[in-house]
Amino acid sequence: MDAVGFPVGAGASGAPRVVDPADAVDTLDLRMTEEFATLVRFDPAAVAAAAGRPDLLDGVGQWGPVATDVGPFQLLPVLPERDLRLVSRWMNDPAVDAFWDLAGPEHVTEAHLRTQLEGDGRSVPCLGLLDGVPMSYWEIYRADLDPLARHYPSRPHDTGLHFLLGRVPDRGRGLGTRLLRAVADLVLDRRPLCGRVVGEPDLRNTPSLAAFLGAGFRMSAEIELPGKRAALMVRDRSLRAVL
Repeated sequence: MDAVGFPVGAGASGAPRVVDPADAVDTLDLRMTEEFATLVRFDPAAVAAAAGRPDLLDGVGQWGPVATDVGPFQLLPVLPERDLRLVSRWMNDPAVDAFWDLAGPEHVTEAHLRTQLEGDGRSVPCLGLLDGVPMSYWEIYRADLDPLARHYPSRPHDTGLHFLLGRVPDRGRGLGTRLLRAVADLVLDRRPLCGRVVGEPDLRNTPSLAAFLGAGFRMSAEIELPGKRAALMVRDRSLRAVL
């Protein structure tokens, strides 16, 4: 399930206002993007609502930003009323759909998100923000409580990662590797009981496999999962300093 796919001004009161695209000059600097539209909708109440959900992952919403060599990065739990349009658009990218199989109307993506958001907190869907701009989608999940645990010798608190890069220009330049390492480090820093971070990318997904390997994961096994043959990727806490 891994794939490596609007000008804002100020009103008289100083509050942000979205400029009507019909009045905007068609330049790169003034063209509204859906990512920035999503960014300006973040607010403390929305963050608090996400933080109040059940979470068996030591409070993903409170993990905070981390510095990377490509800028500050942060995981923000998804709110469908804020993020559904953006995540659904990413899922309809053919390069993403090839491995996530969630293309179609927004309700297809919404059902996928709701399954996690209305569950017991064993999986938390998140936007990945780089320099404050949403550019990736992540699922942080308890691999030891997931059906995946039937397919490998899981250990308590094993933590799994699914991810995709939503913006086409972000793909193919090593960004997935950097962010995957950053998120794996976040898991190990914020979840002291977790000894391993795991992933299970489709064996056909060469960019995702390369990202995991570059981020310090090792390929532990090939496993048969519903709908795919996957590579079980493992990053061990004990080997963190050398991989």
